Amino acid sequence: MNKAGFFSFFAALLLASCNSAPQAPAQPERPPLEGATIGGPFTLTGSDGKPVSFSDFDGKYRIVYFGYTYCPDVCPVDLQRISAGLRRYTKEHPKLGLQIQPIFITVDPARDTPKIMGEYVRHFGKRLIGLTGTPEQIAEVAKQFAVYYSKEAGSSPQDYLMAHSQTPYLMGRDGEPLAVLPVDDPATPDTDEGSAQAVSDELARWVV
Repeated sequence: MNKAGFFSFFAALLLASCNSAPQAPAQPERPPLEGATIGGPFTLTGSDGKPVSFSDFDGKYRIVYFGYTYCPDVCPVDLQRISAGLRRYTKEHPKLGLQIQPIFITVDPARDTPKIMGEYVRHFGKRLIGLTGTPEQIAEVAKQFAVYYSKEAGSSPQDYLMAHSQTPYLMGRDGEPLAVLPVDDPATPDTDEGSAQAVSDELARWVV
């Protein structure tokens, strides 16, 4: 083989070696809320009147949603879609699904007593728990979770609405924020069926 042929052969061999180099492994997808300062320790009151702490659920994933029982439309629709999505996910992934605890925290503690919260959450299945507390406790927890709420004027002291954030958080086993569940995502069909599937799909992305 002459010198020109040798160099041509060597260049071809080098190129083939480069092309056959192993590809770097794909990086795992990171949760959209990873590193966000959302959440934190708290202790509120359960429907049985006993204290419930966020740390009681350490080791489990948590779905945390803020609303109130007198909410005429948004809260019941969101809670129905969250519960349906969780049931669908649990049916497909029984072991992981049972490691998710849904939590409903009121932003209207003046009316949402433990008894009322207990009666309300039963409409959405057996797994959802309702938490209330003093106005000061609720304000502090809402601040930790970056949730906005305010009281709107009504026709009487007991007849009013609460404006509030519509944000169902998925939190990890250590209480860290992972994602927002898509109950009101413009990209999701605005139906209970479509939203339940979207919630189930989002849970499948992050619950491992």
